[in-house]
Amino acid sequence: MENIVIYTDGACSGNPGPGGWGAILMYNEHKKEISGANKETTNNIMELTAVVEALKLLKHECNVKIYSDSAYVVNAFKNGWINNWMKNGWRTSSKEPVKNKELWMTLYDFTRIHNIEFIKVKGHSDNEYNNRCDELARNAINSL
Repeated sequence: MENIVIYTDGACSGNPGPGGWGAILMYNEHKKEISGANKETTNNIMELTAVVEALKLLKHECNVKIYSDSAYVVNAFKNGWINNWMKNGWRTSSKEPVKNKELWMTLYDFTRIHNIEFIKVKGHSDNEYNNRCDELARNAINSL
């Protein structure tokens, strides 16, 4: 099984407002950058979209390390929030409907295909790939 490394980031000008996402997929010496934008969205939607869009590019089962500066994305899996949401009919611990349910469901489906490890990185620091993803996301916003 191939080992894939993915870095992702989402950004928003205003929250909600125009938003963008960026991702870098790495396999051996190969690197692919992708990005996109939405005129009216939220930061969390862009963070999730970056991960989903990157995973859509994988053609078969892989070992994947996803690096994100989004505690929202990483903790949903690391802390088991997503399992609790599903068990509770997509409701949070405070009985509110889970926001962005469709994106979470899609992302969860990918965890059933791939062996995915979510890793939290510090945003806007010295991580060159996280910084590049942020640049891709911001450039996508500027292209709207």
